[in-house]
Order: sequence, then C-alpha cells, then structure tokens
Amino acid sequence: MVSSPVVEAPWRTALRGARATIGPGLVLQVAALALVLAYYHHVPTRTWLERLAEFRAEKGFLFGIISTGAVGGLLPFLYLRSRSATRGRYTWGQGAGLVAFWAYKGLEIEIFYRFLARVVGERADLPTILTKMGIDQFLYCPFFAVPTTVLVYAWVDAHYHVAPVAKDFLQPRWYQRRVLPTLISNVAVWVPAVCLIYALPTPLQLPMQNLVLCFFTLMLAHVISRPAPTNAANG
Repeated sequence: MVSSPVVEAPWRTALRGARATIGPGLVLQVAALALVLAYYHHVPTRTWLERLAEFRAEKGFLFGIISTGAVGGLLPFLYLRSRSATRGRYTWGQGAGLVAFWAYKGLEIEIFYRFLARVVGERADLPTILTKMGIDQFLYCPFFAVPTTVLVYAWVDAHYHVAPVAKDFLQPRWYQRRVLPTLISNVAVWVPAVCLIYALPTPLQLPMQNLVLCFFTLMLAHVISRPAPTNAANG
C-alpha cells in the first residue's frame, strides 16, 4: 500500500522558519534599536537622519519606489545569483519581476505610513506606537500584505504561469498552508522592528523600514542558500 504524504502542520513550518532566523533577527533588532536611540540622543546621527528625511521628502514617492525595489528585490536576487547552490532559483526575468513587485510595495508602504500618521497621529509615545503596530501587524499584514506577497512569489516561482498558482489557491486551507507559517515565523522579527519604525518621525519611517527590510531579505536569502539539513531518520 502506498501511504499518502504527510503534510507538515503550519505551526511546525513556522517554527522551523523562526529557528532559522531568530539569531540574525535579534542582531537586526539591536541594530535598529541602536539607530533609534542614536536619533534621539546622538546629535550627529540625528543631523544625518534629518538630512536623509529632507532628501526623502524632496524625492517624494520616487524614493520609496526605488529604495524598496532595490533592498526588497534586487539585493536578495543578486545574492542568490552569486551563490552556486541557488543560482538557478530565479532567472533574470523572475528577478526583474521581484524588483518590480518590491518597487510597487515601496509606494504602497509609503501611502500606508502616511495614512497611519493622519489617522492615528505622529506622536512617538507608547500608545501611538502600539496602535500603529497593531494595525500594521494584525490587520494590514495578515489580511493584505502577506497574502498578496505569497501569491506574487508563487506566481514568480511558477515562471508567471497563473494556472498552478490558481490551482493551489483553490485547494483547501490555502491561507493556513501558505500564509500562516510566514506570519508566525516573521512575527518575532517584525513586531519589535515595526515598533522601532513607528518610534521615528513619519519622514524617516520608510528609510528605517528599508534598512530593516534590507537586512531581513538578505538574511532570508542566506537561509535559503544554505543546504538543507539531512535527517538520519529518513535514511
């Protein structure tokens, strides 16, 4: 008798992802915290960041489009292409699609941050930060940002063929299988990081998000590029 394949529970998939990223994720959070503290307590850092905010304001939405496309799509793609183990993971055409997607995300995130600033406020006190974090991580991400990102990556992985993506989407428990593991494994990194992002003035939130995203996507690319551990029990 041929046994049916065992489908791994989403929480187990998420736990594996969290274990792979928890160490570098802590380093990322410490670096982000150091930058926020330096902004409020180190005059040269504050001066430099205020100049960055002025440059961002001068370029408008174009800043977010270019910077997010570069750090979310281009850098991890080039990293994966530079390693023999993952060179064939994405073609140049697929890489261009990922860059275009993250460029769009830069525009979306910029609009989202401006929306939160208008609706919730721009103060950097604890209630404002926690309110923005709650809307970000428990409304925007689970109901829109992560599902759309999962779908786009699946579409790119399928070399832009819609049929296999649609077939998987229509299978039972798509959200539980595809989205929930990503949400759970990322929460330990992004909840603290988002709090630090919202602790900065609105003009600096997207540059800070780009900094975190840069390290995060490179970290994930590094995890992807490592050979999978062998399980002696399967041998």
